[in-house]
Amino acid sequence: MCRSIKPLNNFQPPATQDEVYAAALQYVRKVAGTSKPSAANEQAFTEAVEAIAEATRELLDRLVTSAPPKDREVEAVKAKARAAQRYARSSSA
Repeated sequence: MCRSIKPLNNFQPPATQDEVYAAALQYVRKVAGTSKPSAANEQAFTEAVEAIAEATRELLDRLVTSAPPKDREVEAVKAKARAAQRYARSSSA
């Protein structure tokens, strides 16, 4: 999975439209193999991002869980700690 696509489910506050769109954009970029489509492919690329963003929002709206919502700030601190550990290991190799 693309590391820049972050989990969006079960957060307080819920994922924003911008976060959903960014995840859809990263997915389409990964699948298409390009970060910027050619002029000939731009419409297909844009439509794919919009369709995936819509499907993602629908999925997030329909998912249910008994787990308490995750706090965005706490999860961000955990992610930074994991990244620091990962990069410390890779630079010492």
